[in-house]
Amino acid sequence: MRSFASDNYAGVHPDIMDAIVKANHDHMPSYGVDPISTEAQQLFRDHFGKDAKIFFIATGTAANTLILKHLTRSWNSVICSECAHITVDECGSCEAIAGIKLIHAQTINGKLSVEAIDPILSGRLDVHQSQPAVISITQNTELGTLYSINEIKEICAYAHSKGLYVHMDGARIANACAALNVSLKEMTVDCGVDALSFGGTKNGCMCAEAAVFINPELGVNFEFVRKQGMQLISKMRYVGAQFKALLSNDLWLRNAQHSNRMAALLAETAGKINGVTITQKVEANGVFAIIPEEVTIKLQEKFPFYVWDESTGEVRWMTSWSTTNEDINEFCFSLQDLMK
Repeated sequence: MRSFASDNYAGVHPDIMDAIVKANHDHMPSYGVDPISTEAQQLFRDHFGKDAKIFFIATGTAANTLILKHLTRSWNSVICSECAHITVDECGSCEAIAGIKLIHAQTINGKLSVEAIDPILSGRLDVHQSQPAVISITQNTELGTLYSINEIKEICAYAHSKGLYVHMDGARIANACAALNVSLKEMTVDCGVDALSFGGTKNGCMCAEAAVFINPELGVNFEFVRKQGMQLISKMRYVGAQFKALLSNDLWLRNAQHSNRMAALLAETAGKINGVTITQKVEANGVFAIIPEEVTIKLQEKFPFYVWDESTGEVRWMTSWSTTNEDINEFCFSLQDLMK
């Protein structure tokens, strides 16, 4: 089965699987004090600064939720887009686990802006209202769009001027860096991002995410939050091994570049089929399109993918590090056959 449903459907990259196997040797200290995890953390600091605090976590939902829990108090709220993963796809974990209120700002193409955020702060310091403490942005967004470097800098500067922190949900940050041709540092540190959920699973890893506190002061005592949040992995070396492989020899970037190229090829090829409408500019590794409902149903029998908007028939096709030209040719051949 070849899937266009999610980059989560892809397997583990061979280099990363080899690293896991190599880590499976003899005994090592548990709970992240092993030498492999230490080396992986240093690779993170090479990208995010020598003082950055790095904590390995098993899932992206846990990374987002626990970071936001740590940055807030019970009376605080987090500003995000109405389509943000933390509010749409994480089963209320921010509310249930972090105990915080999520406030939606109006967005264009899934992206927050200072103009949309500013009115939300009008009632700040009123004791009757929750107090916004964090702005959370997703790069790249759930609609496959990208914040430019200048847009991130503008949001960060505004947030800091108001005493707010900026969290970035970077489940697909590698794809964003590849698309914009910038480094991880340029995407985050140089823009003023305070904390990052770094995604590995969608880019060739297996159960490997990281909470990265670029502002090291904000990471103080997070180890206790991670433990209480049931994310302190005992055999951490296997997570560390994955990140060590991912962040070595630019594997993280090469995987993302390939994934993005495959999405561009998919959009170009499918877009030539009569009756297929590509609805969004393809900026990373997601393709959004409208096709007839009956075609969607039949095509899903062979290639899993998600319906994004049932009211319009819009679907989402995702590519990954393991997507091939042959996959796209076969998919588009079947799509064209069904469109006749």
